[in-house]
Amino acid sequence: MTTSNNKTMKAPGLWARKDSHVVRLLLVMAIWLIFMALTKPTRFYTLINFQTMASQFPEYGLMSLGVMLCMITGGIDLSPVAVANLVSVLMAMLLKELAPDGGLPGYAIPLVFLLGAAMGAALGIMNGILVSKVRIPPILATLGMSELLTGVAIVITGGAAVSKLPMEYATTINSKIAGLVPVQLVIFSVMAVLVWFLLSRTTFGTKLYLLGTNPQAARYSGLNNDRLLILTYMISGIAAALGGLVMLANYNSARANYGSVYVLQCILVVVLGGVSPSGGRGKISGVVLAILLLRMLETGINRFPQISSYYISLIWGGVLLLVMVLDYFSAYRGPRKRKTA
Repeated sequence: MTTSNNKTMKAPGLWARKDSHVVRLLLVMAIWLIFMALTKPTRFYTLINFQTMASQFPEYGLMSLGVMLCMITGGIDLSPVAVANLVSVLMAMLLKELAPDGGLPGYAIPLVFLLGAAMGAALGIMNGILVSKVRIPPILATLGMSELLTGVAIVITGGAAVSKLPMEYATTINSKIAGLVPVQLVIFSVMAVLVWFLLSRTTFGTKLYLLGTNPQAARYSGLNNDRLLILTYMISGIAAALGGLVMLANYNSARANYGSVYVLQCILVVVLGGVSPSGGRGKISGVVLAILLLRMLETGINRFPQISSYYISLIWGGVLLLVMVLDYFSAYRGPRKRKTA
């Protein structure tokens, strides 16, 4: 009886130590929700507000999932916004071609998503080849690819927006299942579950963490590092393309420079979610919580008209520094306790 009680008492402590980063994010989120309940309950705690948040964050949330995978390998992907914009520009042109009279055929939206995902995969593979085969540092390879793809999108569009799209596309993606759940949230959730499955339930995840922890050890273990990197950047390209297709629906237009702030925002989300910039560490749960936290912070701040929107970046940076400082002290205190013991 005593043994089982000890086990149940120790379980929460063990979980907290194992997922300390997630616990901190939940704590910050709880504090913010309590603050909003005390200050702006009628403006923040509404169904429409939560539905709006759920339809807005999938744009950069999908891109963040791809950046997360690349960062776990010890690299980074700075091209998700450029991939998203180029895919959305080309798919917007396709939508206009498919509906010359204004009405989309039934196969148009599935076709756009399949072609968009395939295009994102191809662009991601190009990133992976530059990183793995040509040996260009990931930050330079993906930055160069970002500039190249943005330039291609500008040339195609002449710097203007591709607009006057068939309304069926935006209406479908912006609709709500059973009048409650936004379709954008469903797209994000499917991709998040897929990434979770790959990291937690397949050998791909084990290999990815090993590669990020020690590339030499991974190679000596018989892993094909190059193929693993190409596959990782391919998935990142698919996630970015899906983010672009969600943006296309939200704006009902496409342009080469939409979502330019999302690159740094994705990096902020991933680091805030507990993914190590040096690779080998990170969980999908932390990244999803970081996405939700940042969306809640931004939405909550917008409920205070006297506070300028310029403060949003300041608060994001403050939260990031706070979590990283707490993470540092917990990591530093752990070895010290082991030494004293």
